Amino acid sequence: MVAAEEDETGRPRRPSGKKTGRKAGGGSDEGRKGGDGSDEDRKGGTGQAAHGVSAPQAMRRAAEQLRGLLGRAPESVSAVRPTDDGWQADIEVLELERVPSTTSVMASYRVLLDEEGELVAYERTRRYTRGQIDRSG
Repeated sequence: MVAAEEDETGRPRRPSGKKTGRKAGGGSDEGRKGGDGSDEDRKGGTGQAAHGVSAPQAMRRAAEQLRGLLGRAPESVSAVRPTDDGWQADIEVLELERVPSTTSVMASYRVLLDEEGELVAYERTRRYTRGQIDRSG
């Protein structure tokens, strides 16, 4: 059996193919320009090379910044998409908790982020009860 490599703290080191966790929104330009030649770098308008943050980072940052403004924790991010100027995300927030929980009041917020993942605008686009189902077609 081969012993795993250890880092300076004595903990097993992750295999070299995996990246360790990195804070979203760190001030580093690492991986933003020039990249590693991955598909994301070649995509142009939708990848991290064209935007300062990736889609998952944009989701987390949108939720964190909206929480700071509203003082309520987002329940979920229901959409995230690149725009010419950054990212747009739709976030679901519990606005009024009721019993039973299916009658709690929820709200959808549309959040706009710049290329670096900083919130530049938001608006509430919908209010609904948690138990409400969207009608299709």
